[in-house]
Amino acid sequence: MSVDLGLSADQEAIADLFGGFFANESPTTVARAAEPFGFDADLWAKLIELGAPGMGSAVEHGGGGASLSDLVVVAEAFGRAIAPVPLLEHLAAALVLTDADVISGDAIATVAVRPADAAGVWHLVPAGAVAHVVVGLDGDELVAVRSTPPMVSPRNHASAPLADRSAREGERVVLGTAAAFAPVLDRWKVLTAAALVGVADAAMALGVQYVMDRQQFGVPVGSFQAVQHGLADLPVMIDGGRLLTHKAAWAIDSGDAGINDWRLNDITDGSTLASMAFVFTTDGAALATDRSLHYHGGYGFSEEYDIQLYYRRARGWSLVLDDPSIECLNLADRLFGPRGA
Repeated sequence: MSVDLGLSADQEAIADLFGGFFANESPTTVARAAEPFGFDADLWAKLIELGAPGMGSAVEHGGGGASLSDLVVVAEAFGRAIAPVPLLEHLAAALVLTDADVISGDAIATVAVRPADAAGVWHLVPAGAVAHVVVGLDGDELVAVRSTPPMVSPRNHASAPLADRSAREGERVVLGTAAAFAPVLDRWKVLTAAALVGVADAAMALGVQYVMDRQQFGVPVGSFQAVQHGLADLPVMIDGGRLLTHKAAWAIDSGDAGINDWRLNDITDGSTLASMAFVFTTDGAALATDRSLHYHGGYGFSEEYDIQLYYRRARGWSLVLDDPSIECLNLADRLFGPRGA
């Protein structure tokens, strides 16, 4: 029996649409121009025209009804372009929001990936500098807080519009208990994982092109076996991350109660797979950008070359949640039992 791991016809169409969109509307010059703040309002307006902000919202609320598996395809194209817009955060937050202006994209929504502190502050919220609505945990409540975005951000490695936001000041709506936040965070992890696959894939392409073009000793650098070996390792990690991310999206879309049987290598729990995809793709993106930058030689550290843009985002996007090693420990607790038990 054969297993078809390819995209569906609809997903192929989505890949073509958004691949073409980001290639035309968000070349790396757009990401460069948006630094250091990391937000291009014109690009966001074009995504609104495309209907992207509401793709994953329910049809009955005016959205496109796209599955998470469909959104993963969009997120990979987004990551490949390192587009300076908060599309992933918005798509994750929109899972629990039905506001018409959020679904249309006129109001930007985001997810506070860590709970508010005792003073009711969410720290370094992804897209917090530009979002009108923030969804996150405040104590044992899942809340959505609408307030004016600060439009200022501390300088950071990935040139992302991070900002602290209040969980208690503004128009505050309680959406549910803390348990209701897990699907939102899982969605964010899966979409971020897909974007990191795109980052890794683009970095590999940059590295391959450079070593084909760069001449040394009268031959392309890519003709040296050590360079070939370094780049030949990357497709396994990239394709593995892509497969794992799609499996996580499939498991979440199914809505079934999955299982975590590591002894039989049978993991079908969506939340577990979301964490696995996130930590695997953070490693893959870090490795791909590191190898590509290394083979660029000194030029890799130069601002004139695009690889440094991907190198910084591979690390900055991975650290938004926390040190990835913390997620690895949490994942190990889930699979093997709590530490110290």
